[in-house]
Amino acid sequence: RNEIIDLMYDYVKYAICDAQPIRVLVTGAAGQIAYSLLFSIAKGDVFGKDQPIVLLLLDISPMLPVLDGVVMELQDCALPLLKEVVSTDKEEVAFKDLDVAILVGSMPRRDGMERKDLLKANVAIFKSQGGALDKFAKKTVKVLVVGNPANTNCLIAAKSAPSIPKENFSCLTRLDHNRACSQVAIRCSVPATHVKNVIIWGNHSSTQYPDVHHCKVNMAGSDLPCFEAVKDDAWLKGDFIATVQQRGAAVIKARKLSSAMSAAKAICDHLRDIWSGTPEGEFISMGVYSTGNRYGVPEDLVYSFPVQIKDKSWKIVDGLDINDFSKSRMDASAAELIEERDMALSTLAV
Repeated sequence: RNEIIDLMYDYVKYAICDAQPIRVLVTGAAGQIAYSLLFSIAKGDVFGKDQPIVLLLLDISPMLPVLDGVVMELQDCALPLLKEVVSTDKEEVAFKDLDVAILVGSMPRRDGMERKDLLKANVAIFKSQGGALDKFAKKTVKVLVVGNPANTNCLIAAKSAPSIPKENFSCLTRLDHNRACSQVAIRCSVPATHVKNVIIWGNHSSTQYPDVHHCKVNMAGSDLPCFEAVKDDAWLKGDFIATVQQRGAAVIKARKLSSAMSAAKAICDHLRDIWSGTPEGEFISMGVYSTGNRYGVPEDLVYSFPVQIKDKSWKIVDGLDINDFSKSRMDASAAELIEERDMALSTLAV
């Protein structure tokens, strides 16, 4: 038995040595989300226990001293998969030959700032980063946009990188998805892993629609429709939706800081599913590029849909029944995204 264990150890050790590292960028790398995220990536929780990593950390020049401290901590973790850490404030360094780009850094909304001002500031950031992806990254790069407004920032980055397929871009609505699963699980007194096929439709904003009409809850070994498991239609159509929509604001009110730990966990979940695929018969929520008027959602938006993933490619789940209650909320979120898109594009044209 000890010989078998030794052989397995040697196999894993040499497999790690022989595998080519992937190059993973995190922007806003001196921030609190990145601080909660980087260890999980470097430890192998996202891309696999046999996948070496080169981490590229990008932030603005004033944050480089803080970033030096982050690099020191990563080095001090002595992680076998982490082959190199590069910290920089230069896009041409950070975006070179990327396999994965996690775009966390963005301009936060400040007191007195109008929505159009926030969009204008972020259009400039994500136009520049999209251009850097186009110029320096691999054409197969997978891009996850986290910085808010995530859907529209993702759209701008994709439009600014015309040589990279739009299918390679996605934005984070997995945090909302996880929040919805957790709320249902708490209500049913089951682990969150027992809640499947929740859908987040639309924008990562207060217009998002957490939909549980196709959700299943495993209770006592049986998969029950969510409405049957919860047994409280009024809650599912009222307070549940409002709680998920406003959860980010509630966290800020409570801890005086925005979500970091849960956001980092959602980023890991999102990327792990891209890399490894979704289980058979299950789907998760991602903001992806809208084509073909799926579920009546206009084209040329980054909109959150239910998706299944295989071979690092996502596919929108088709054929789900949508009732009038759901359709009106899906349309409201699409309308907000159209307004954001048009405002952002008008800024680009200036």
